[in-house]
Amino acid sequence: MEEIKDTISELMRQWQAKESRLKHENPQEWLKKILTKKELKHIKIDYFHQGVLGLSVDSSVWLYTLGIKKVELLEKLKNEAPKIKDIHLRIGEF
Repeated sequence: MEEIKDTISELMRQWQAKESRLKHENPQEWLKKILTKKELKHIKIDYFHQGVLGLSVDSSVWLYTLGIKKVELLEKLKNEAPKIKDIHLRIGEF
């Protein structure tokens, strides 16, 4: 019976460690920390591949607004996730 208890304990520990790592690798969580609720309403994550975060925005106004803040956003994102190298913004459908 003790072996089952140890096995279950080890599985739970591994699962929690994996869950913790996944939270740190979630672009949605990164954006929630650095953008306002208003800004988040106008953004959709398209992809995160090889350090590039692709974001779609719902209008040219938001493309312009976030384009102006791109350097600042990139710096903040790098603090959350050093893997990030660049942000690509485009107008897209929601």
